[in-house]
Amino acid sequence: MKTIAIYPGTFDPITLGHKDLIERAARMFGQVIVGVAANINKKPLLTLAERIKFAKEALIDIPNVTVLGFECLLIEFMQQHNAKIILRGLRVVSDFDYEFQLAAMNRHLAPEIETMFLMPAEQYAYSSSSFVRESAMLGGNVEQFVPQPVAKVLQQKMRERYGA
Repeated sequence: MKTIAIYPGTFDPITLGHKDLIERAARMFGQVIVGVAANINKKPLLTLAERIKFAKEALIDIPNVTVLGFECLLIEFMQQHNAKIILRGLRVVSDFDYEFQLAAMNRHLAPEIETMFLMPAEQYAYSSSSFVRESAMLGGNVEQFVPQPVAKVLQQKMRERYGA
């Protein structure tokens, strides 16, 4: 039986750092599901449909990766897909406290599910979706941080919203 891991996130937008983690996870697990969370509390720039579309496009070349959106509790999503591993990325030390709390809560809710932390490659350690959005909002070139189609849409959305 293949081990199914889920890499959850808002992916607003998906970055090359996310892709790096997913590529490495795909070598470790039989199946990786990229769970794109609706997460309206974060007020995402991209719609859920756009985030799913861009993730699928960015990951199309990895055969054991599936991209699915979800609007329920992560543990419920995990159970729906018989997944046993939650993948989380840790870029910097400041990520650890929050991620540790999430892992503890998830373990409390579903002790049979484990959380595994992966660090991105060094060139992506400082990059995040928040930084990418902020850079794009200020007119910065984000092509080195996100897949090409994402960069174009970010630039267009920023022009529409902020005149950047």
